[in-house]
Amino acid sequence: MKVRIKFRKQGVMKFIGHLDVMRYFQKAIRRADIDIAYTEGFSPHMILSFAAPLGVGLTSNGEYADIMLKTPISSAEAVRRLNDVMVEGMEIVSFREIPDEKASNAMSLVAEADYTVIFREGMEPPAGWEEKLLAFYEKPSILVTKKTKKSEREMDLKPLIYELSVSDGKIFMTLSTGSTDNIKPELVMEAFCREIGYDLPAFALLINREEVYAEGHISLEDLGKDIG
Repeated sequence: MKVRIKFRKQGVMKFIGHLDVMRYFQKAIRRADIDIAYTEGFSPHMILSFAAPLGVGLTSNGEYADIMLKTPISSAEAVRRLNDVMVEGMEIVSFREIPDEKASNAMSLVAEADYTVIFREGMEPPAGWEEKLLAFYEKPSILVTKKTKKSEREMDLKPLIYELSVSDGKIFMTLSTGSTDNIKPELVMEAFCREIGYDLPAFALLINREEVYAEGHISLEDLGKDIG
């Protein structure tokens, strides 16, 4: 049985990198006595994969991990057992059966994600920035240079920002996410601050990922069903 786990990552856990989160989950699954399947061969390891790894320093209400179960367990019991062994800042939200198909792999399904962004107190741009941000979003194109470890390329962010709004100093955005065009909210905000001539201080942004979606704006959680 293939299962998708949805979890929150908050508080000090935002400083824990993806590889350490993977190791942590392996230990938590063993402590919770979840009968997970292992690969075969000389060096067996848990069948465990994550969707769209979260950057260090970001919090999230919608992170996902896929596992393969050997022995079925009810969703309610699995959530209870896992939360009993979770550290502060990590919370299991759901535990759902998903179709056992390659196409259902969380990592390959990711297409977009919702984010909430706020400026740390005293680090926001001058008054009137909210209106300027909305005007920035209305531009026909938003050209930026995206740098990777191996190269850099100019790209247009506009078609990859599916939604952007601001209310009471809180910015909400839906961005293209995944292996093809993975746009980070930091890239959008850096482009905006350059546009208005504001020198964005380091660590000025507090970013929370709200949800991750497959094509059609369907959350990865909604692709599964609770186990009775």
